[in-house]
Amino acid sequence: MSQTDNDALLNALYPFMASDTPAKPVDKTAALQEAVAQKVSQSQAVKTRFFADNSDKLIAIAKLIATSYQQGGRLLTAGNGGSACDAGHLALEFMHPVTAGRPALPAINLSQDNGLMSAVANDVGFEHVLVRQLLALGSSKDTLVVFSTSGNSSNISAACRKAKALGMSVAAFSGMDGGELKAQTLTDQCLVVETDSVHRIQECHLVAYHVLWDLVHTLLAESRGSMASANTSQ
Repeated sequence: MSQTDNDALLNALYPFMASDTPAKPVDKTAALQEAVAQKVSQSQAVKTRFFADNSDKLIAIAKLIATSYQQGGRLLTAGNGGSACDAGHLALEFMHPVTAGRPALPAINLSQDNGLMSAVANDVGFEHVLVRQLLALGSSKDTLVVFSTSGNSSNISAACRKAKALGMSVAAFSGMDGGELKAQTLTDQCLVVETDSVHRIQECHLVAYHVLWDLVHTLLAESRGSMASANTSQ
């Protein structure tokens, strides 16, 4: 790409980078710094609005997961693409806690087994790659947490339906308008980041599931404390 074409592309993506006098060199460093400031401001605004609207739902999801662990169940997670990475990150937080005093808890990312997923997708279709795993691994004591920025991924919707049929608790991290996950009430709780920017949605999800992890451990610690007090008084 020529410098002229490159400048035209940059100006189309970032109008504020265009110079009023084309012959005069544009200070792209200052313009890019402005781009950083704008994106950070947008990200902060989305997070502030999301948590103001969804703190009760986040707590409700924490209670679902804590109840699963108290009953001897597990956390199962799933997503596609970048959301599969979020699903893996959430499962990792529970399996390998980095905060002292927080016990490791069983969590499985259903989107991590490439061999199994490609086999199921090849044999019966991609929509079934999570459902097949739920049939083998899922229990009514478990909680399924899914990630879908649009809420319209067919394999995610199919997994939610199957999880509910198996008696599992189901929660979703979504974005935009919540898509099919919200419209068809496929979950017990659906957290929706109301923006069309996939980046802003995933940034918000990252903060939310770190908060969720802490909430679950807080609930479990309180439960263990209550049980210890009850045993002492007997």
